[in-house]
Amino acid sequence: MKKIVILTGAGISAESGIQTFRDADGLWEGHDVMEVASPMGWESNQELVLDFYNKRRRQLLEVEPNAAHKALADLEKKFDVEIITQNIDDLHERAGSTRVTHLHGELLKARSTFNEKLVMDWRQDIKPGDFCEFNHQLRPHVVWFGEAVPMFEKAMEIVTEAEILIIIGTSMQVYPAAGLVDFAAQEIPVYFIDPKPNISEKGNLHIIAKKASVGVTKLVQDLINSA
Repeated sequence: MKKIVILTGAGISAESGIQTFRDADGLWEGHDVMEVASPMGWESNQELVLDFYNKRRRQLLEVEPNAAHKALADLEKKFDVEIITQNIDDLHERAGSTRVTHLHGELLKARSTFNEKLVMDWRQDIKPGDFCEFNHQLRPHVVWFGEAVPMFEKAMEIVTEAEILIIIGTSMQVYPAAGLVDFAAQEIPVYFIDPKPNISEKGNLHIIAKKASVGVTKLVQDLINSA
């Protein structure tokens, strides 16, 4: 089976009602991103950070995967598929995709502030006083600005094996995720799906200037038909 690697960003989940990362003014839900997504913000105001992610978690539990998520799951019928996502939602998994690597963590998990490897499933609010087994506060299992991206090396290895690369709903301008494309073999076909692409078609790079639910569904159908 041919290996397809898919890189996804906020654009694929936006159609499910998950708000994208930052507004045009640089604010995230009215907050400076460093207030709610950095170790400094956490040290400064844990309650604000917990409240911010509690709201995101509640919202996530109210939405459903869209046609793009479901189409990617369908690809597994004919191809060896791995998804690398910058998103912290679980919509790929809920749609049926079985191999998903989360670069920036997962909203439905919590982790210990004492031991970052102590991670647990968590679907309710995280409150001050919710402790791990070592009596340390729990925090969202999310990679914040200034923190290492522990899954990057695994993602890099996955991309090197790609025979087809598909990029959906991400500008690929946020590092280190943006650097993943450089690890793909130069000759493989690359498909870039975004309603407002910031790059031009050339060589083996194919641009699909459509929103994810439309562009992904069409591309998946074409790939399955040609398999």
